Amino acid sequence: MVFSSSLLENAVNEFAKLPGIGKKTALRLVLHLIKQDKNEVAHFSETIDAMRREIKFCKNCYNISDKELCNICSNPMRKKELICVVENIRDVIAIESTQQFNGVYHVLGGIISPLDGIGPEQLNIEGLTKRVTEEKTVEIIFALNPTIQGDTTIYYIGRKLKELPVKITTIARGIAFGGELEYADEMTLAKSISNRIPIEHYIASIG
Repeated sequence: MVFSSSLLENAVNEFAKLPGIGKKTALRLVLHLIKQDKNEVAHFSETIDAMRREIKFCKNCYNISDKELCNICSNPMRKKELICVVENIRDVIAIESTQQFNGVYHVLGGIISPLDGIGPEQLNIEGLTKRVTEEKTVEIIFALNPTIQGDTTIYYIGRKLKELPVKITTIARGIAFGGELEYADEMTLAKSISNRIPIEHYIASIG
């Protein structure tokens, strides 16, 4: 692309750094902003800046939050004894969209993937063990993407929690192997959660 303005080029390059945004899409977005009122663009940039500066991570479940505790952990109507373990915040949003889960979450911040240099020590696993030990947790539900890395993570954490008095289950295989929770339709995801199976049966089925 040849630009007549270095300001335009710089803006396009910045937008193109976003995931899934190519140079052509970045150019369309920037040209759209140029057409907008200056106050609207200023509000847009201020909102993004405030989000990045002020965003917090829940000290309990590691979900994104405005306060120390996210609105799910602080909600007295949620079943605190039921913890759904997910890979990332996008999965929390996907499951919440089904409106079929009334427990709380634990965001691992990734999955075990040696090829990518991600080991157990880089995930929020110790925080989960601490919650199960200190809180009156009745059931842990693994809602990880059905991939080899996801299965490895379930197996590792399952063994770590094996001696603790808590029921451990995983969502049913309503989602195709290799698929991702955030792209599953809400009905399929809801059924996968409601039809969850004991981790022992799950491990046996993939072994």
